[in-house]
Amino acid sequence: MPEAMVVGFATARDGGFARRAVNEMIEQSSNADAIVAGPGMTGNRATEKLASELVALGKPLALDAALLHALPPHDDETRDARVPPILLPHAGEMASLLACDAREVENEPLECGRACASRYGATVLVKGIESHVVTPGGRAWKYRGGGPGLGVSGSGDTLAGIVGGLLARGADPLDALLWAVWLHGEAGARLSKKVGTLGFLARDIPGEVPALLESR
Repeated sequence: MPEAMVVGFATARDGGFARRAVNEMIEQSSNADAIVAGPGMTGNRATEKLASELVALGKPLALDAALLHALPPHDDETRDARVPPILLPHAGEMASLLACDAREVENEPLECGRACASRYGATVLVKGIESHVVTPGGRAWKYRGGGPGLGVSGSGDTLAGIVGGLLARGADPLDALLWAVWLHGEAGARLSKKVGTLGFLARDIPGEVPALLESR
């Protein structure tokens, strides 16, 4: 990806980031228009500090993966954030955010989404065969599209990137998440017709997004 700027940070023996790297990450993040954080990270003590610092920046922010597991001790800070964050949990990450069992999330996705949005003052996506977008006030939207091919590894990280791209273009958190869910799902539907119901990769999804945006 020659268009991507890459910056290296110190790592710890457990494979995650070193705590001393967090200050430099926050310095880099303070210059960004929007932030997506969590995908590909190994959870450790640094991720909890990083989650707290990112929330405090007051930037448009989408959190996923390891940083969701680090967020529960900072729910008060998250609720008080100047810009409400977007949270992108699957059932296991939602269970961690709510201190419940993943089966409860699978059985009651919308109610768990509302509980999560209220606890963290965040706009929340509950991922699944049917996806729910929920606001802190309890408003909710359901998306039934997409297809089984979107269950491929890295697909959720691609969704997070689409959210970040829309935030960087100036969309507010709710609009960014609603559009990203639709774009991600419709990209999967198009690829299902071009490639097959199964068999396309996460790297194939972004190439469908510009034309989908133009079509709307």
